[in-house]
Amino acid sequence: MHVFRLLTIIALLLAPPALAQEEDAMLLVAHPAFRDLDYRQTVLIAAPAPNGGHVGVILNRPTRRTLGSLFPDHEPSRKVLDPVYYGGPFSRGALVALVKSDASPGAGSVLLMKNLYLAFRANTIDQIIESTPNDARYYVGYVGWRPGELKGEIERGLWSVLSADLDMIFRKDTDGVWEELLQQTRRIRTELHQSPLSAALE
Repeated sequence: MHVFRLLTIIALLLAPPALAQEEDAMLLVAHPAFRDLDYRQTVLIAAPAPNGGHVGVILNRPTRRTLGSLFPDHEPSRKVLDPVYYGGPFSRGALVALVKSDASPGAGSVLLMKNLYLAFRANTIDQIIESTPNDARYYVGYVGWRPGELKGEIERGLWSVLSADLDMIFRKDTDGVWEELLQQTRRIRTELHQSPLSAALE
């Protein structure tokens, strides 16, 4: 093995986990044939996690509950306008928050993309609710992937991938968003297939 290659591998192994988060966050659009009821007709945001895997939440599963109804004795929770969302099958009993912020909202937060964090720690989420309650969206549960697991799911065609943006992530009306983004992914595939580069490669 060349010395340069060996040094490169050592540098990657010793690099801090946060470096893995330089990869862009992505929107995942479930394939229509997805059988798992947790993910059927879902749109997710996913981003690298410090453990080398990925983490995210489902964006289009609002519940009928409000934060105020879940915590009736907590006055700041009543100020949250959006419903609580179902974020995924991991830790269904836990509350997590997707937070718009130009700095980390506190300990136990993962940077998903510029100005967007996923907060897991209860005291950090309490502080968000008490200081800027409507700069976040609140979820019960989340989604997690082991290292390499999400890549494998994408390669198997379970998810189509789109670029993430804050307007879509915090969209108020999520009805029909899966169908809308599914059509968008189909248009992109058609345009790529019809491009001169694609024709030259065939």
